[in-house]
Amino acid sequence: MNQEQQRLIDPVWKKWGPYVSDRQWGTVREDYSENTNTWEAVTYDMARSYAYRWGEDGIGGICDENQLLCFALAFWNKKDPILKERFFGLTGPRGNHGEDVKELYYYLDSSPAHAYMKMLYKYPQAAFPYEQLYVENDRRSRLEPEYELTDTGIFDEHRYFDIFIEYAKANPDDLLIKVSVVNRGPEKAAISVLPTLWFRNTWAWGNDDYRPEMSAAGKTTISIRHQKMGDYFFYSEGDGNLLFCDNDTNQRRFFGKKGLPVFAKDGINDYIVNRRRGAINRRNTGTKAAVHYDLVVNPGETITLKMRLSKEAHDFPFHDYDAVFYEREVENEVFYNDLQQGVDNADDRLIQRQAYAGMLWSKQFYYYNVEQWLAGDPLKKAPENRRRGRNHDWAHLNNADIISMPDKWEYPWYAAWDLAFHCIPLAYLDAGFAKGQLSLLTKEWYMHPNGQLPAYEWYLGDVNPPVHAWATWRVYEIDKQRNAGKGDLAFLEAVYHKLLLNFTWWVNRKDDDGNNIFQGGFLGLDNIGVFDRSAPLPGGGHLEQSDGTSWMAMYCLNLLRISLELATHNHVYANMATKFFEHFVYITRAMNLIGDKDIGLWDEQDQFFYDVLKKPDGSEMRLRVRSMVGLIPLFAVEVIDHSLYEQIPEFVQRLEWFLKNKSVYASSVAEWGDLLNGDKHLLSLIRADKLTAVLQRVLDETEFLSDYGIRALSKFHEAQPFSIDVDGNRFGVQYLPAESDSSMFGGNSNWRGPIWFPLNYLLIESLQRYHYYYGESLTVEFPTGSGNRCTIGEVAAEISNRLLAIFRPGADGKRPLYGQYDILNMTPHFRDYILFYEYFHGDNGRGVGASHQTGWTGLVAKLLQPRR
Repeated sequence: MNQEQQRLIDPVWKKWGPYVSDRQWGTVREDYSENTNTWEAVTYDMARSYAYRWGEDGIGGICDENQLLCFALAFWNKKDPILKERFFGLTGPRGNHGEDVKELYYYLDSSPAHAYMKMLYKYPQAAFPYEQLYVENDRRSRLEPEYELTDTGIFDEHRYFDIFIEYAKANPDDLLIKVSVVNRGPEKAAISVLPTLWFRNTWAWGNDDYRPEMSAAGKTTISIRHQKMGDYFFYSEGDGNLLFCDNDTNQRRFFGKKGLPVFAKDGINDYIVNRRRGAINRRNTGTKAAVHYDLVVNPGETITLKMRLSKEAHDFPFHDYDAVFYEREVENEVFYNDLQQGVDNADDRLIQRQAYAGMLWSKQFYYYNVEQWLAGDPLKKAPENRRRGRNHDWAHLNNADIISMPDKWEYPWYAAWDLAFHCIPLAYLDAGFAKGQLSLLTKEWYMHPNGQLPAYEWYLGDVNPPVHAWATWRVYEIDKQRNAGKGDLAFLEAVYHKLLLNFTWWVNRKDDDGNNIFQGGFLGLDNIGVFDRSAPLPGGGHLEQSDGTSWMAMYCLNLLRISLELATHNHVYANMATKFFEHFVYITRAMNLIGDKDIGLWDEQDQFFYDVLKKPDGSEMRLRVRSMVGLIPLFAVEVIDHSLYEQIPEFVQRLEWFLKNKSVYASSVAEWGDLLNGDKHLLSLIRADKLTAVLQRVLDETEFLSDYGIRALSKFHEAQPFSIDVDGNRFGVQYLPAESDSSMFGGNSNWRGPIWFPLNYLLIESLQRYHYYYGESLTVEFPTGSGNRCTIGEVAAEISNRLLAIFRPGADGKRPLYGQYDILNMTPHFRDYILFYEYFHGDNGRGVGASHQTGWTGLVAKLLQPRR
């Protein structure tokens, strides 16, 4: 066990981490507007002067696990109208494809206990083009690409600073901080660097009036006092000047009020940029403080600034500084050398390392007490309509935890199904954290009393695909494999019991006709359907959803597999395994025959699965859209080794009875005749003939198969759009390989053609399981029409390689994810820094959507991890 793995045993090492959001403004939690206009309630421009109620943001920020004390960096290039204290981006309404960060920053490294961390921010030397980005993105339509920071020419002639931010822990309460400023430009350039400390504002709302305090304790030292944390000391080396103000809203700016607080949140900004000497507290005390380093950096020069935040007072705070940094970097290298055994290609190691770094840097302190938010505070009133509006039926939810975020700028809130995917790569880094995340969402202060898991803060009651059981089982397996075959049964059993409640919620709420065919709404796939699936259908009626039903079949198999594992230790669970087997069989039959009618989700003519529209008059029709919705039935597959049967005779006895007495149902299951014979047993929603039929389309390069993975919508619909008339209105779906052309779900997401990692990953895993059962006996043409035959396992490997090709340099030396941007692809100080986009262009692999969504795109790290 290496040093970093030993640290993971002691939770105190994770007391401090990168838990500060990249964006707190423009979130549901901070919206106290009467018209619930979340994007305008607190804007980027307001953020420097507005004290947040529910969290904090900053550049390269860290905080304690309760976010009482925060630290981040601020910068000023002497030309911008404001300090750069947080990353700039466009709101949903102003971006032509929804919200989007307009900065260049990279998460480069992190150990799982955050004993060492490193990130990079590229800060332009010219005035930041705020107005240009606003105006051009306002001008562009949804048919045009986004206008990015690199499009402005701001990095031409390399007139920018590379700012590397690093952390190393001497002990859990002693953090060393290093800021290295590199001038990449041809001329010397001036920059202000402001390492900044502040307390999260807990005193302005009328619930607790205690104010912690920071004060100068010498020229370069800040003394920090908080009754819940005790005392800390912040040391800075060099010729910086200490500046103090308060993390309070600027009442004069927003409300025209004079008087207290005199030294508001924007005091340091106003002092540095606007030269307002009265904006800072000359008594050198407050709840926000910064060290101002006024630097001039020569071309190619690096200036390094050193700081230390410690609970212990140090007479010589920098005497062991370099030695500690060196030790933590070496220990971090040892950790990753152990983890990356078998990843031999240097560029693959770089990609995986940065993917893991993004996963670890994307942790965030997430605070949301819905009951308190609905009611408001004594000194911060909630709007009158809030008790009847968004999330009013989730008053039990009370979150104040460190949670893995999809993207701390674009999605600075957890999403249930995103989090499930995050936990797969996280399990290789820190299985305890991965298990804790999956457990967390099933706690009573998260899960609804009716059994529903919270979707995301924009609408907690929305419905995400039920992948929590899948992630729980996979994390258990990964942890067991890496722990010498010893699984964490306590974790598995605890989550399993809560998932029984969630499964029951699905059955009771999402099977309207009681026929084992499920709805569910948009199910995370945003605009993939003909209609907005989260809204009432035009003309009434409802959809019998191929994906909703398939997810539930997969859910049954996941819970069946967990039941069998638990039954090997407690045979009580054998009965539960039987229950989920039978429910799976009923869903399987229903997929082919809905109720007493002959219209199933499987279309014999097209050899594909489709949604079925049930109209109010009782008529039904298939919606012949070839999309990822029709591939999700492949995910419902499990292979059980016969040796497991031998340990659970009760389960086998029930299978024998069911196969004999319910053969009409059992015959719906693939290879059902072998459920009691042979050394492996396949449970699958589809038989081999349907599997090969679906794969014929999936592996067709004119349909789903791209050079970079599997498209979410068949390219067939580029020339042959699907359309339907309902009550005189025409609805349609057309292949769009990149950005969306509609405002559905904010317009920043598109499932009508691009490549998405989570479902590609599930497809790869499913194909691997099919191969485990069929082996060399089942081959398919790959690509379709090529005449080349491959096993299902070889197909899975090739899809994985195509996904990896998004990030790997091609024959021209360019990484496809960076598209037309040569500066990102070919320039030495850019080309080896990787961004992990939300999704990817279906034809050329260009990154699209959120640019730091290492969340589920972090699955690339798992694809690079050798299979054992």
